[in-house]
Amino acid sequence: MLMKGWRRLMRGAGVLLPAVIVAGMLSVPPAVAEPDGGAAGARWLADYESAPKYPAVHIDWDVPITMSDGTVLKANVYRPADANGPITEQLPTIVNVTPYTKLLSNIADSAISMPVLYDVLTKLATMIDLSAFGFKGLSDLIQTAPAGMGRIFAGVDRKLIQSGYTMVVVDARGTGFSQGVWDVFGPREQQDTAEIADWAGAQPWSTGKVGMTGVSYCGINQLHAAQQGSKSLAAIFPVDPGNDILHDIANTGGEFGVGFLAPWLLAVNMAKLIPDLESIFTGQFDWKWFNDRVSSPLTMIDTLIGYLFSLKPDMIPESTRSLMTADNARYKAWLGGVDNVKVPTFLVGSWYDLFAYSEVKAFNNIQLPSSQKKLIMGDGYHATPLGRNGQPGTPPRLDVLQRAWFDKWLKGIDNGIDDYDPYTLYQQGGGWTGVDQFPRPEADYRRLYLSGAPSGTTALVAHDGSLTANVPSDTQTLTVAPGLATICSRDSAQITAGATAVLDICAYDSRIAEVSALTFTSAPVAGPTVVSGPIAVHLNTVHDTNDGFWVVSINDVAPDGRSTAISSGQLVSSLRKIDDAHSTRSANGDYIDPYPTLTLADRQPTVPGQATTLDIGARATDAVLQPGHRLRVDIYAANFPRSVPMGTTLADSQLAPQHLQLDPNAPSWVNIPLGPNAGL
Repeated sequence: MLMKGWRRLMRGAGVLLPAVIVAGMLSVPPAVAEPDGGAAGARWLADYESAPKYPAVHIDWDVPITMSDGTVLKANVYRPADANGPITEQLPTIVNVTPYTKLLSNIADSAISMPVLYDVLTKLATMIDLSAFGFKGLSDLIQTAPAGMGRIFAGVDRKLIQSGYTMVVVDARGTGFSQGVWDVFGPREQQDTAEIADWAGAQPWSTGKVGMTGVSYCGINQLHAAQQGSKSLAAIFPVDPGNDILHDIANTGGEFGVGFLAPWLLAVNMAKLIPDLESIFTGQFDWKWFNDRVSSPLTMIDTLIGYLFSLKPDMIPESTRSLMTADNARYKAWLGGVDNVKVPTFLVGSWYDLFAYSEVKAFNNIQLPSSQKKLIMGDGYHATPLGRNGQPGTPPRLDVLQRAWFDKWLKGIDNGIDDYDPYTLYQQGGGWTGVDQFPRPEADYRRLYLSGAPSGTTALVAHDGSLTANVPSDTQTLTVAPGLATICSRDSAQITAGATAVLDICAYDSRIAEVSALTFTSAPVAGPTVVSGPIAVHLNTVHDTNDGFWVVSINDVAPDGRSTAISSGQLVSSLRKIDDAHSTRSANGDYIDPYPTLTLADRQPTVPGQATTLDIGARATDAVLQPGHRLRVDIYAANFPRSVPMGTTLADSQLAPQHLQLDPNAPSWVNIPLGPNAGL
């Protein structure tokens, strides 16, 4: 903003004396971070809610799009219309590529577009707050529609269309009414996304400028289209997108995200079998579609079965090996990448989203100026990323932000969205903030050591230990066993997309889960203390078997004892091999984001009775510990339903108790980015 002011000054005044220039610069007030966008945010809302430019919407159903390999995908095309039909003016085009069928999209759009009903229901939803009754998570779920998620989830926004856009909803390869075999996040599907965007840009009703919209899978493939280098793609607005599917959810630390992925795979596989009934009745049924479904009725179910039930390495089928072999095309595709993303990107996620690990990481790796990339991270889950927003002091509604983003980059309207804060973050333990940098520069990495000495802050745990600034002098062996208490945990809420978060006693208080945990708690912080960035935990472990599984949770402990998780991570002991080229370290050389390779070739079974060093990464977070609060590290030996071990790990570990060896000569610690007021 300062540079814009400088240019105006120079144009208006010509050549100025240096002293005047300096005085003018010093008189410019510092920019104020405004999560709600301030006056610009109010204009974006007014633009979105203004009277439609076009009175109606015309739909062309099941338009064929032929991919480069001959496979035909089906799309619904939504165009603004008047009394004479679809308008002939060329307009920017917004694409949504979905595996959930255009039918679901159409049902959602029909519900949202019912006169008055949707607006009345969303206004009623804003009035509901059950936080006082222990149901904050349920309140957040109810707030999803008023927060603007409904239209983005549907992939169709009639307000956007009637303001002068064409929207295209496409069934992904092998799903809905599209031909082919579902190539889940695979190389062919990634190529499809770019080809679809280029097809849309080449249509006679398009200006050639294409944006993409959508949530979850439909956000992931936006990053894929941009990475693939679509020539027509000009802007994207992904909500809850992952980029590194393996480390996010499919094989996090070497375990499978069963609580979401198993029912999700089943649901998409069932939905893709729904035929186009109209084509049957009109005699135009697509028999290629039918043959493709017969050839792969349950895509990736064999991969899942091989992962869970292969008790020895030589039993693992090729379909499963493909996701654990470094030179396999599917393994590489699921690791993602954003080094070729060159289009303006507005990314929305949350600290406990399914894909939270890669959201911040991918965003920071996109090489664009801050005017062309924006990140919002909320305090919610996959189904409720931002909770209650669209109110003063909170980010604008997502549908409002999306309209402003596309107006800027697809229509060239100077609406100020490029000046919105680069990072709009919900600071856990605090509130919404707008910053220019993440991690926050005031947070410095430091070690806090795990000590067996009791903190006196909790009793019903496997062990009550301490976090200290100095290396503990005593040697002690602590034992932790697998358990099911994590069913009631924030990790459980994460993997169920927020379903179990309806109970605050599980999602916002870890004391039930901590019954199965070794806990290590610090002294109270002296002042408000920032925690900002990824976190790593270094453990000196001993196993009784040839494998094990370790889970770490970083918690904010209130004076009343409530323990709220702010980040977590996990690792299978035999998959501890770290890829240093893709890992990051703090200035002292300690890991801050250790990146395991998760390949079968790098698997290293543990030796019973022998010390094994593990470096476990916990997702980046942004939090503030209020005065009197404490920092806690929890250590578990299981994390159901967040994850379950592959069959080989299960057989080798025998679900035996595991040991943490506290030794001053080989200490265990957490490397955590803390602000200057900790006093620890």
